[in-house]
Amino acid sequence: MKLDYLFPSKYKKIGWFIFIPTLLFGLFAIIFEYEPKFLNVKVFSFFSNNLFKEDIFFGMLNNNILDEILGILMVIGSILVAFSKEKDEDEFISKIRLESLVWAVYLNYAILFLAILFVYSLSFLWVMIFNMFTILIFFIIRFNWQIRKMRIKG
Repeated sequence: MKLDYLFPSKYKKIGWFIFIPTLLFGLFAIIFEYEPKFLNVKVFSFFSNNLFKEDIFFGMLNNNILDEILGILMVIGSILVAFSKEKDEDEFISKIRLESLVWAVYLNYAILFLAILFVYSLSFLWVMIFNMFTILIFFIIRFNWQIRKMRIKG
């Protein structure tokens, strides 16, 4: 079966190499509010709304770019892991891939639905930030779990 929308299987290892350290370091940075000073730089912004400063439209501002770096690496790593072919990619694995993606979307939006009902203020912003990444994380977990189950049975 020809799947043009998947990366070659060798990219999965590269994805894991990016994804795991980024996830761990990102959690560390969030928990301990780590922002190294050398990453404080001037960046271009389309729009910035600061509580105690003037809004910026298409201008420069000072920002610690650790969260942007980690966010980009997280997206790249998780996409490479999630959407790289298996070495033995066939129709059954494609079926597992599709079911896992649908399952991840349902779970992701169930969590969002609950957050809309029960989480407020800045805590909701944190839920939304995590929600951007959890759909791929849920997919990766479910897909790899199903593949492992299939290989143990077969």
